[in-house]
Amino acid sequence: MEFTDQLGRTINLSKPPKRIVSLVPSQTELLVDLGLEQELVGITKFCIHPRHLLSNKKLVGGTKQLKLDVIAQLNPDLILANKEENKEEDILELSQSFPVWVTDINTVESGLAMIQQVGQLTGKTGEAGELVSKIARSMEQLPGTTNHSSVYLIWDKPMMGAGNETYINDCMRRAGFRNSLSHLRRYPELSLEAIHDLKPDFIFLSSEPYPFGIKHVRQYQERFKQSKVVLVDGEMFSWYGSRMLKAANYFKKLREEIL
Repeated sequence: MEFTDQLGRTINLSKPPKRIVSLVPSQTELLVDLGLEQELVGITKFCIHPRHLLSNKKLVGGTKQLKLDVIAQLNPDLILANKEENKEEDILELSQSFPVWVTDINTVESGLAMIQQVGQLTGKTGEAGELVSKIARSMEQLPGTTNHSSVYLIWDKPMMGAGNETYINDCMRRAGFRNSLSHLRRYPELSLEAIHDLKPDFIFLSSEPYPFGIKHVRQYQERFKQSKVVLVDGEMFSWYGSRMLKAANYFKKLREEIL
């Protein structure tokens, strides 16, 4: 069977895979929720959901610091990777020996397509279809873009935010927050002056990839008195996969708390 990934690359599988290595935390969680925990043989150290995997699956390094020799020893019949989270050179090297299926997620729609395609890859079409339907229904209940302007920060030093062409940007829109950085691509570096000039209603500090915490909220609130600074769950805004099912309810509660 031939499958085309989200970069237009093709891989061939003779049967549903029995030895899967996941290089993407959110897709690791998806595999488990599709009933594929036994087939999952290797994960990254950032694959923290469900937590018990860290103690009973082989760790293959970080998403951008992969241990290619460890992956090779696992002899996978499928590797799940992501264009943004993994390095291109690692994907190319692994592809010489193993089927590597690469995702490229920048909208909820592409996330839903990924779930359905992973179901087809792994013989879990029914389970994936049911999950996609539930997520789609939950997302349809969200308000969509409003006039509440916001800046979503993913890093502190340097300050970096989420612009357009990102999954975060689409989640912000669906949650009812207008992204003040939508005129910028991907993850731009930002200055204090640039954020001041934007005068956003809200500044969202994400819990990941940078571990913003309460102390950062106080620091940023002092810097940007014209905005309300809010600590948000980065997994809800950036983990595509089965966690998307929890995201819509989180966005609703966030709006209730801060508006």
